[in-house]
Amino acid sequence: MKPLKFYLVTDTHYFRNSLGAYGEEYERFMEFEQKCFAETQAINEAVFAWLEKAQDADIVLIAGDLSFNGEKESNVAFSQLLKEFKEKSGKKVCVVTAGHDFNDNPFCFDENGRGKPEGTNFSELYGLYKDFGYTDAIAFNEEHLSYVAELSDDVRLLVICNDIDGQKHITYDDEFLGWIEAQAKQAQADGKMMIAMEHYPVLAGQPILALIGDARQAEADKLIDTLADNGVHLIFTGHMHNQSINVVETAKGNKFYDVCTGSAIGCPAFMRLVTIEDENTVDIKSIPVPDFEWDKKGMTGEEYLKAQFEKMIRILLECMVRDPERLMGKLHIKQTPALKKLFPVIGRKISKATVGGVCRLLCVSADKRIKKDNFVDFAVDIARSVFEGNQPFVEGTPGGDTLLKVFRRLKPFIKTFKGSQGETLDFYETMKHTVGNYGIDDYNATIKLS
Repeated sequence: MKPLKFYLVTDTHYFRNSLGAYGEEYERFMEFEQKCFAETQAINEAVFAWLEKAQDADIVLIAGDLSFNGEKESNVAFSQLLKEFKEKSGKKVCVVTAGHDFNDNPFCFDENGRGKPEGTNFSELYGLYKDFGYTDAIAFNEEHLSYVAELSDDVRLLVICNDIDGQKHITYDDEFLGWIEAQAKQAQADGKMMIAMEHYPVLAGQPILALIGDARQAEADKLIDTLADNGVHLIFTGHMHNQSINVVETAKGNKFYDVCTGSAIGCPAFMRLVTIEDENTVDIKSIPVPDFEWDKKGMTGEEYLKAQFEKMIRILLECMVRDPERLMGKLHIKQTPALKKLFPVIGRKISKATVGGVCRLLCVSADKRIKKDNFVDFAVDIARSVFEGNQPFVEGTPGGDTLLKVFRRLKPFIKTFKGSQGETLDFYETMKHTVGNYGIDDYNATIKLS
């Protein structure tokens, strides 16, 4: 087969800036946001200006959450941006919509506080984005806004949407899984390679994310088996705004890879350049989102997005002291009088603690190279690395060895816990592989599908 190349972008979260993203209430809202808001129009314009000139591929895939929160004006403006991009570049664009693209309760901000712009209905999404994959599809499932596109003479793309009219992030029923299986078998019968794209990951980007119900496709194992056991061994996803490449093997011995890519508008902000070398070999490279026009206070785009991410983590910790009720509301923790008193006490101690001090409380010793480091800074680095991928806290490093001691100390008290889809997770192994990457490089890798 002839090699095929394409770019992949996800979670563009385009917001039409003229709707309003400023004011005191906006600033308060952004304290708990990983992704940008007001800046998204400028970021997206920079991304597609870069892709317009990029010469390595003439196909662009976009893996969902196209608009910030389903604002009608944002969807209209983003579809116009894509239309102009196609006309100028001559490149093919295939999108999948997701939960942020339709909403009857979108919002914006100005000096008067929170406003409510017009939203987008699910039934309107096809009309807005039909020119970006749907109208050229060789198979189309109207209920799920899912389709099959020919990327080349040899490769087909199966685009799967887990929303339907009135419902988001649904569990796929047998009828829709049957449709997916039929498309996969048809590709095999036609002698075509098939790859897939869905907004939601089907494998947890990092092991700890398996605890979060919204972090992956509901009943993901059924989808994995349906795809992998019918010749589809690779899916591209987004949603969690993290960089990861993971693989699993089905009961029948078939490999399945999930390549999740960071959001275009929040740390880690990356695109992918994917090369399908042959039916068994896929090369994946990561490309930083280009810099963008904005008052970034002297920072580069990468530094600016990283600062927003770190601010979110630090404010969460600060709220333990100054606003525990807000923290508990954000984390969906039941607010009790005891916790309202306890959180500020813990927060004050954490804010002054060193890594060594926290380790002593757990009766373990920290590596001497980091024991005097500020604990909050250490915690922020850990949290950010979970999303950035290639987590550096592996065995043999000061941070990795210290964390593994902590996990071993806690293991007798927390041997296992349940994942969001009912699976049993070993505490030590889950935490070890969450803080350290012992597997596939999350940024640049050549994978073998069988």
